[in-house]
Amino acid sequence: MSTRFLELLAREASAVEFEGPIVEARAQGADPATIEELEQAKVEALKVRALLRRRARREAELSALYDTAGDLAALRDLDAVLEAIVHRARQLLATDIAYMTLHDPEQGDTYMRVTDGSISAKFRALRLAMGAGLGGLVAQTATPYATADYFADARFRHKDHIDVAVKEEGLVAILGVPLRLGQRVIGVLMAANRSARPFHQEEVSLLASLAAHAAVAIDNARLLQETRNALEELSQAHRTARAHGEAVERAALAHDRMTSLVLRGGGIEDVAAVVTEVLGGSLAVLDDLGRPITGDVGELDAGVFEAAQASRALGRTVRRGDQLIASVDVGGEPLCTLVLRSDDADERILERAALVCALLLLFRRSVAEAEGRVRGELLEDLISRPDSPGLADRARRLGVDLRAPHVVVVARHGGQRERAAFWASSHATVRHGLAAGRGDEVVLLLPGVDAGGLAQRVAAELSASLHSPATAGASPARLPEASPGGPPGGSGGGATDRARDVAEAYQEARRCAEALLALGRAGDGASPAELGFVGLLVGDGRDVRGFVGRVVGAVIDYDARRGTALTDTLSAYFGTGGSPSRTAEAMHIHVNTVTQRLDRIGKLLGDGWLEPERALEIQLALRLHRLGHTSSPQTVGPGPI
Repeated sequence: MSTRFLELLAREASAVEFEGPIVEARAQGADPATIEELEQAKVEALKVRALLRRRARREAELSALYDTAGDLAALRDLDAVLEAIVHRARQLLATDIAYMTLHDPEQGDTYMRVTDGSISAKFRALRLAMGAGLGGLVAQTATPYATADYFADARFRHKDHIDVAVKEEGLVAILGVPLRLGQRVIGVLMAANRSARPFHQEEVSLLASLAAHAAVAIDNARLLQETRNALEELSQAHRTARAHGEAVERAALAHDRMTSLVLRGGGIEDVAAVVTEVLGGSLAVLDDLGRPITGDVGELDAGVFEAAQASRALGRTVRRGDQLIASVDVGGEPLCTLVLRSDDADERILERAALVCALLLLFRRSVAEAEGRVRGELLEDLISRPDSPGLADRARRLGVDLRAPHVVVVARHGGQRERAAFWASSHATVRHGLAAGRGDEVVLLLPGVDAGGLAQRVAAELSASLHSPATAGASPARLPEASPGGPPGGSGGGATDRARDVAEAYQEARRCAEALLALGRAGDGASPAELGFVGLLVGDGRDVRGFVGRVVGAVIDYDARRGTALTDTLSAYFGTGGSPSRTAEAMHIHVNTVTQRLDRIGKLLGDGWLEPERALEIQLALRLHRLGHTSSPQTVGPGPI
């Protein structure tokens, strides 16, 4: 009969089938001793069966753990490994569902990471606070917990949202074990049934083993990701270092090319050509006032100048849209700005180009200052020591022809002496003239005959350069005609006479600038001819004829052509205090005649002839005309003055 039990064990029969041999023996009328023997054999067979089943289950557990270890070794995908662990836990424990929650360090709770067998969306989205629910209790205490009936268990805090999700999933019996890395709990692995059932210690141990594998998988994945990140950062750093090295080498080569150009006598245009050849795009170089030295930048807005200011403050290139802007200053004052239109360019090359351009400009400025000192010394001698020998020869060597008509301009400014002197020297050099700085004024000797026009131009341009008003007075240097039989301006006394004229013109121009300031016309420019009767006071020539002609010449000419008496009427009108009736009595004419004559005078003199300042000039001109005994501006002169 024992053979029958062995056969049952061999084919892994159910426990009920082991009652078969006993039932058959009783049916055959076996004696009680035989039945007792069969009962004992059945008990032993069932013990063997239980042992075999435990060993089979243990073998399956070991196989699952072995497979899990293999998955960890491969670690192709963390999600796939965690899903496999949860699935195996569900199979080995024969539960309806298995799931894993992980700790969220930012929010301080746990969230569902992987589920297997879940049917509720609310359950899969569940988050458990530390200590809340069975999973929260396991995460907080790092101790396994099991319950055969979740809703009847009072060992943990029940939360409404947790209970609702658990009820929606239909769970009753739940087992949870911690996922631990050292002393730190990173999550919980759980298995659950939708009906009441106890969990044995072997099942708790099995789930804990799977949880340990899961913790290792998570930690390995973290380490692997950190390694990958480190490798990527190292690779990126290597690429950056290599790109930086290549950029530095490229910038050094470009710098060598630009330096070589400068040593061969090249200019800013040549440096700009190298930059555009290396970087592409279009380049413009601006001077200290933002004016293009070379290149075309189109319309410049305030943003470009703000970017240039930022570049000088930061000491590096500033990007503005598709423009790269590098600016260099000296002593806090802008020297040059490079504006490159390019989508992608090496900023180092542009910065080196800006430095090279700045050095070129500084060199030019140094040369200009040296030449300016020579020119300034000559002008000082023309003003202060007009009798010094060799002035004409020194002027000729500097490209200044004292034989040509010249104008002396004196410009008063409110400071910034170095900037004003540099501007004056540059302006005079370009116009083949001379310039010198004298305290708060600059003096220029410029070729030309339009003293008033030159004064206005100098005042406007110097004011723009200094960003503050500059007031300019001008006077023509009245050079004598060339002596007969020789070229104009030849050596000998003629040169000394011309030098003396420069000194006299300087004094007149200086008085003219002072008069403009006294008249409240700071920032303006004029010669004595533009100052009206004030010009008679400040001018050395006392050009009375010109003054009379400019002020009342139109009326005098009208009388000369028509035989009228407008000039006498005008004198009588001012002499009677501007009364038409008293003017008529003084001239023995009808008052309507006076009115008609005044209308004609107004048309000849233009609007505003009765304004106080204009009226004063007219009265002075009439007095000078009467004292000079003249009848037309062509014959007006000092007379007996």
